[in-house]
Amino acid sequence: MKREISAEIMTIGDELLYGQVVDTNSAWLGQELGKTGIRVKQITSISDNPDAICEALTQAISRADVVLITGGLGPTKDDLTKHTLTRYFNTELQLHQPSLDDVEAIFKRFNRPMLEVNRQQAFLPASCTPVRNTLGTAPGMLFQEQDTVIVSMPGVPFEMKQMVTATVLPYLQQRFQLPQIIHKVVQTIGIGESFLAERIAEWEDNLPANLKLAYLPYLAGVRLRLTGISQEGLDLESQLQEQVDQLTALIPHNIFAYGEVTLEEAIGQLLKERNLTISMAESCTGGLVAHKLTSVPGSSAYFMGSVVAYSNEVKKAQLGVPPEILEQHGAVSEETVKAMAQGVRQLLKTDIGVSTSGIAGPDGGSPEKPVGTIWIAYADARQTIARQINYNKTRLLNMEYTALQVMELIRQSLRVRVEE
Repeated sequence: MKREISAEIMTIGDELLYGQVVDTNSAWLGQELGKTGIRVKQITSISDNPDAICEALTQAISRADVVLITGGLGPTKDDLTKHTLTRYFNTELQLHQPSLDDVEAIFKRFNRPMLEVNRQQAFLPASCTPVRNTLGTAPGMLFQEQDTVIVSMPGVPFEMKQMVTATVLPYLQQRFQLPQIIHKVVQTIGIGESFLAERIAEWEDNLPANLKLAYLPYLAGVRLRLTGISQEGLDLESQLQEQVDQLTALIPHNIFAYGEVTLEEAIGQLLKERNLTISMAESCTGGLVAHKLTSVPGSSAYFMGSVVAYSNEVKKAQLGVPPEILEQHGAVSEETVKAMAQGVRQLLKTDIGVSTSGIAGPDGGSPEKPVGTIWIAYADARQTIARQINYNKTRLLNMEYTALQVMELIRQSLRVRVEE
């Protein structure tokens, strides 16, 4: 019977600990290992210190079947990983001619002289299996220690990814009998984590033992990840889909997509399916909603344009907001955002117009309209609706929350159109 294979990821470099470089390698490795059936149980970041590296490696070998190391293989003096591993495995460096050939080819391709420090990168621990790097000058190194596979790779993301895809994962798939692991992601919005957990508690409690549910909250909702591990004689894909169908029946109005789909992508798909166009009139969000909607490839099929109406003069001159509305109710009001949504729809001749106006902060509020008071509106040929939302966050968070709520208003309105 196939057993679970565990992995530990070690990232090496003071720049990671100082926060000068964001560790994207671990996230990518975790995703790719998970696809193959290898479960990452720990991620460790270590300074450029030989003793710290050796101590962390000893611990990792004691608890993981696979240890993947990134970083510290460059040509400079602060790159200590290769020399530390040579010492750790009680071996010595020797020239690996194929690696030297690769390094020389890179410098020849760019018509640059090769330095001695680059030539030294082709010297590898005698006990390792070299891992070819076709995109850089630092080869990877594969070691076997007891029953654990250890692979050291460069920290440069595109070099590491090429090694993993071309060499490391195929080797691990051949080396271990890996169980099948499948993830199903259900994207929800408009319901908090605790309320969602209560709503689906009975379903979650009755999940089969080989299925696990994870809650991954974000600003406007929760990503639900259902992970299944294969068992003998079981159709894992069908089992997972059956559970997703049950979940859908419990929270149908809160699910906007399945899989790794963003809210803006889901909205774009709805607009294309219904052959509808949309335009934006934004004040407090400063074009953020337009940016999100147009970040989706193919958005020109439905997104016609936007007006960033930050001042009252632009609201009046470009969007046709009546001066008396602004005088009587102010820019941050139900009446104003409705007029803005209707105005941009007429101006850009779209099926749908959407607007925002509010006080993002940190100043500009009043007792009647404190910072975080925001109005959003949706207008089409049949109706104009507005909602007030209140966020007491930082300026950027207030804008981000508003953009998500605007997109959810669009999604809900499109869904109602279909149900009617």
